[in-house]
Amino acid sequence: MNMPKKAVVLISGGLDSATAAAMARAEGFAGCALSFDYGQRHRAELVAAGRIARSLGMEHRVFRLDLRQFGGSALTDDTIAVPEGPSEGIPVTYVPARNTVFLSLALAWAEVLDAHDIFIGVNAVDYSGYPDCRAEFVQAFETMANLGTRAGVEGRGFRIRAPLIDMSKAEIIRTGARLGVDYGLTVSCYDADAEGRACGRCDSCRLRAEGFRAADVPDPTLYR
Repeated sequence: MNMPKKAVVLISGGLDSATAAAMARAEGFAGCALSFDYGQRHRAELVAAGRIARSLGMEHRVFRLDLRQFGGSALTDDTIAVPEGPSEGIPVTYVPARNTVFLSLALAWAEVLDAHDIFIGVNAVDYSGYPDCRAEFVQAFETMANLGTRAGVEGRGFRIRAPLIDMSKAEIIRTGARLGVDYGLTVSCYDADAEGRACGRCDSCRLRAEGFRAADVPDPTLYR
């Protein structure tokens, strides 16, 4: 019997990672979904991540680490307010080295699973300006992954898959809609309440709302 090919899929609970996960499934991967409980302000995203993984039929694991020990971000330090509206430069919602940490842990699990594809829903078009959401970062991490792992040096290397990297938010939403993604399961807000209701003011809420309008897809976001 042909076993389905495996991939580790990072699922944050937002619409981008949900779309990337659906794309992995559409390619025939048996997705192993990985989320992170890192002390983030918007805890409702973890509940959303579980909903998304279940809807796609994926195994789901939550890895716990405490980035609040370092702080340095509005998402991990309650003394730093989540800004309302767009910011100049890299915003305070940037979590230092977050995607480097997350991809490193995904890489470790992928090597154990003998999975050679890792999907991440980063986007460099309609995004908040984070340096670890750019194609240069993804390419550099893939190079490192194949230099620093047993699988890589033995010729069974890894691909870091960022299928949304060059897509607008509207294109992402249209793609997900075609693949049957239920965006009502997702939470994107940086300051969502315990029920997952969005603030409607932060940069993530703004990008999400603009994306649904541009895609001409009904927006299922719940606002408080």
